[in-house]
Amino acid sequence: MIEKKFTPKRTICKVTFRVPEDWAEKEVAVVGDFNEWDTEANKLEQKNGSWETTLRLSPQSEYRFRYLLDGERWANDDSADGYATNPYGTEDSILVIGS
Repeated sequence: MIEKKFTPKRTICKVTFRVPEDWAEKEVAVVGDFNEWDTEANKLEQKNGSWETTLRLSPQSEYRFRYLLDGERWANDDSADGYATNPYGTEDSILVIGS
């Protein structure tokens, strides 16, 4: 699940990425354009029966991303704004942040 909340002046969008706890045993990372596909940059924390993290991203942007589960499996977000084929023959989730 993705939740978007803009700051009062709409200069930043706080995006919360959340996946069910049973998707992974040890760890979940959100990896994408916003962190140069760094698998260590944005780990999700276990909270209230799910894995989640909040990132501050720029409005009027579109990002590709995926979740890395337990360091070995890739997954897309069911509530992504769209999906696009990647060079590896699978799809990336698309996140669109309007103004």
